[in-house]
Amino acid sequence: MKQNEIQKLADRAKRHEYDAFTQLMQYCMKDMYKTALAILMNDEDAADAIQDTILICWEKLHTLKQTQYFKTWLTRILINRCYDIRRKNARLTSLEDYNEPSYEDNCNLELKEALGALDEKYRIVMLLFYGEGYCIDEIAKILKIPKSTVTTRLQRGREKLARYYETPMDDRRG
Repeated sequence: MKQNEIQKLADRAKRHEYDAFTQLMQYCMKDMYKTALAILMNDEDAADAIQDTILICWEKLHTLKQTQYFKTWLTRILINRCYDIRRKNARLTSLEDYNEPSYEDNCNLELKEALGALDEKYRIVMLLFYGEGYCIDEIAKILKIPKSTVTTRLQRGREKLARYYETPMDDRRG
């Protein structure tokens, strides 16, 4: 879907057209799932974050000033919601329970393990840049950090992934 199509759908959704909003959410769903999973590392929590984000987005759509930034706005809401869920879970469970995914998707298992080995600050930047195609300026706005920090985290994330893949498989698992 092209940027101008997204903008037209966002304009229609702002006028409370349910079909347009539904199309936008269906288009963004895969990227939302990847982002939520990169932060939460748990399918159920990612699904909760996405569900909450969709509801918040619908309720707050009138606050979106420029519809061409709909996806950036949506991603920021999702990231904030993911952090809220993590804070809540940190109070409720131990760290060992938190890191255990309840359902393991066998697709890209090795990549998931590699990304899981990264600190979150590197993982989220790598996912937004490589997985979702955001540019450095957009990532800086979404995460509310300087562009130089985004660039540094991308570089360090790449270096850490390279070291991860250079480590023999038996040594990775500990």
